[in-house]
Amino acid sequence: MIKLAIFDCDGTLVDSGGSIDRALRTTFSAHNIDCPPRSVTKRVIGLSLDEAFAELVPDGDHRALSATYREAFIAMRGAGSVEEPLYDGMVEALDALRADGWALGVATGKSDRGLAHCLAAHGIADKFVTLQTADRHPSKPHPAMVLAAIDEAGATPGSTIFIGDTSWDMGAARAALCGAIGAAWGYHDEAELRDAGAHHVAKDPAELPDMANQWVHA
Repeated sequence: MIKLAIFDCDGTLVDSGGSIDRALRTTFSAHNIDCPPRSVTKRVIGLSLDEAFAELVPDGDHRALSATYREAFIAMRGAGSVEEPLYDGMVEALDALRADGWALGVATGKSDRGLAHCLAAHGIADKFVTLQTADRHPSKPHPAMVLAAIDEAGATPGSTIFIGDTSWDMGAARAALCGAIGAAWGYHDEAELRDAGAHHVAKDPAELPDMANQWVHA
C-alpha cells in the first residue's frame, strides 16, 4: 500500500502571506481600487487567482486583476523581494513522514512556475513525488488536484491524507474521500478548519506524522 501525504503550499509549507499581500497591493493600486486589509486578503490565500479576485472584488475584471498580480509577483521575484520562509519544523516533519514510508505531494493554488521556485529555493523539491497546481486544475475546494496527485502517486483515497491551512483545503480533501488534516499555523483558524471537515487539526508540524499514521491505521 502506498501512503501519500499531500501538502498545500501557501500557509502550510511556507508563510508567503506577506509577499502575497504586497503583490495584491501593487495590483489594486494599478487598477485604482482600494485594497482590502490584510485580515481580509489572507482569507482568500489558497484559492486560484481568478477565484480569489472574485471574492475580493465581485464586480471587478478578475482576469485583468489576475494578470497584473502575476506580473507583480514575477517582478518581485526578479528583484529578490519575495519572502516565503518554511514554517519552523516543516523539514523535520517531511523527513519524519518519509522515514515512516509516506510518499509526499503538493496540491496548491500556485502556478507551476511559482511552486517550482518556492521548492527549489528551500532545496526540498526532490522530497515530493507529485506536484499539482492551479495551472492544470480548477481551484480548491474542487478535488481535481488532490485526485490527480493520488493517481500519479499510485495511492488510494483511503491511504492518503491532505494537509492544508484553509477551509478550501479541507473541502477538497473531503470531496476526494481522503483524510483531512488542518494546519492551524496558517491563514484560517481551527474552528473554520473543523467546520470544513478536518478530521484532525495540527497545531505544530511535529504533530503531522502521528496524525497521518492514525488516519491510515484507523
